[in-house]
Amino acid sequence: MPDALLELEDVHAYIGQHHILQGVSLAVRRDAVTVLLGRNGAGKTTTMRTIVGLLHPARGAIRFEGQAIHALPPYAIVRRGIGFVPEGQGIFATLTVDENLRIARLRDDAESRARLARVLELFPDLERFRRARAGTLSGGQKQMLAIARAFVNPNRLLLIDEPSKGLAPIVVEHLVETLRALKRHATVLLVEQNFAMAQALADDFFLIDDGRTVRQGPMAALTADEALKKRYLGV
Repeated sequence: MPDALLELEDVHAYIGQHHILQGVSLAVRRDAVTVLLGRNGAGKTTTMRTIVGLLHPARGAIRFEGQAIHALPPYAIVRRGIGFVPEGQGIFATLTVDENLRIARLRDDAESRARLARVLELFPDLERFRRARAGTLSGGQKQMLAIARAFVNPNRLLLIDEPSKGLAPIVVEHLVETLRALKRHATVLLVEQNFAMAQALADDFFLIDDGRTVRQGPMAALTADEALKKRYLGV
């Protein structure tokens, strides 16, 4: 895909002896939200972890801005402009909101400080609770903090894994609005089990089943295809 920011080509990956990814191919368009869908255990989180270098492919290629990254360590991948929000948030509960944001920044310069100010505009709850310990925040606020930590650096791609997991419906609605605002500033690859949320945010979709990419296309096409949703998602 000519305008792809990120490309995976026939990626295979193992966890121990288990062959989890058995041929994942996808392309993430610049300035779009792409959602990775599939049943539990299909390989979605493993795909995200492989992109960011926490696992290395046994076969296949991963390219970011046309350059191969699949042999790089995680810190080198992150420094190229990829932010990762893992399932479970990964925040430091005993540190304050402000401390969480400060240690996430790769640089402390005028551009970085301006970006931090923009983050706090996007996430007003974090501005209100800057001095509070992150562990005292609500579930939705913790998720906002996790996303803000990835966005505080000039990342061109954000990988966000299951942001709505465990959140109340009203909190999910708030999260959708925040991510809509965020998509004006970064390309997003999203893993999400909540189909309504995926439908509200995504431009493109890729379906994974048993570690393989089985379908792809515009999100509107999947929304209209009842048989495909039932077969692969149980929706």
